[in-house]
Amino acid sequence: MLVNPKSANPKIRLAMPAALQPLTRLSPAVGSALVVAVGGVATILGAWFFQYVLHYLPCPLCFEQRKPYYIAIPLALVVAFLAARSAPRRVVIGGLSLIALVMVVSVGLGVYHAGIEWQFWAGPADCTGPATSFGSAADMLKRIGTEVVVQCDKAAWRFLGISLAGYNALISLALAAVAAWGAVATVRGQAS
Repeated sequence: MLVNPKSANPKIRLAMPAALQPLTRLSPAVGSALVVAVGGVATILGAWFFQYVLHYLPCPLCFEQRKPYYIAIPLALVVAFLAARSAPRRVVIGGLSLIALVMVVSVGLGVYHAGIEWQFWAGPADCTGPATSFGSAADMLKRIGTEVVVQCDKAAWRFLGISLAGYNALISLALAAVAAWGAVATVRGQAS
């Protein structure tokens, strides 16, 4: 039967198969963990698209900004699974809090990199500014055709004045907020 489970009027029918109705009642913990996992996967896929399809070479800081996602995505899937299986709330709240913390670290990395691109502060010596040491002449000749140096202080791409590092900071902030909301909603659900 196709019904709207939340409708006050039982005569109102929506085209929702009965098998999908339980999805409308996901707990905040499951929902927020799945949003973080899907948002994280979409962000990493976007980074890979820029790297492998559009051929924008990432700098060392770009690679560093991916690491929190490589932690948060599987952790979010584990938390969603545990929450769906009625794991102890402390475990679920702890997992969501850890996800939020990891994404806050990602916000920091994104802000740090965007600040370097805007010349607000200096970046790491190995990927910003002029190259000062090439080693021996023989080594330099060997590396000239094979090494590509991508500078961290040059934004390879901007949209609406925001670089990929800036978008990473914004996306990470949103995902941290979703995870924190899930943890708070789970705590409040426990108190009631």
